[in-house]
Amino acid sequence: MSETKKLKAPLSESDVRALRAGDRVLVSGTVYTARDAAHKRLVEAIEAGRELPFDLEGQLIYYVGPCPAKPGQALGSCGPTTSGRMDPYAPILLARGLRAMIGKGSRAPAVVEAMKRHGAVYLAAIGGAGALAARTVRKAEMVAYEDLGPEAVQRLEVEDFPAVVCIDAEGNDLYETGRARYRTAG
Repeated sequence: MSETKKLKAPLSESDVRALRAGDRVLVSGTVYTARDAAHKRLVEAIEAGRELPFDLEGQLIYYVGPCPAKPGQALGSCGPTTSGRMDPYAPILLARGLRAMIGKGSRAPAVVEAMKRHGAVYLAAIGGAGALAARTVRKAEMVAYEDLGPEAVQRLEVEDFPAVVCIDAEGNDLYETGRARYRTAG
């Protein structure tokens, strides 16, 4: 089993190009939340030439709609949502410097190609473990699109958020290699 790698966000292109599919990582630093409704607005702003509510360069976006925080917590349960809904928007955000996306599930070929071209990775978080993920959040603040409720963009400060590199910047895909290993193991 490989050593767990520590990542400090925001990330550089060299940070993500050093990662390989299957690497376990602990992310600390700034992570933004956004789901499909927020992604749509971000892309509309880019296409209209408007300024974005945050600079995408080097950033990580976590595909999550967190629950409200209980007293004493920075954020409520925050498990990943299915990433495929963000696929129509991801290549445009990657072209603007987005370095990592955190979610669950496979990605479209166009997203993988954009990751390879722009130097980005796709990290998988554990579905069903949102309460545990919330324990890594030290601070949460609203950034944009508050009217979207849980789908609004928030800036999280996280410490040792656990994830696995599922698709690296070379396009190696743990979902594909894992399935292939499973088929040949029998």
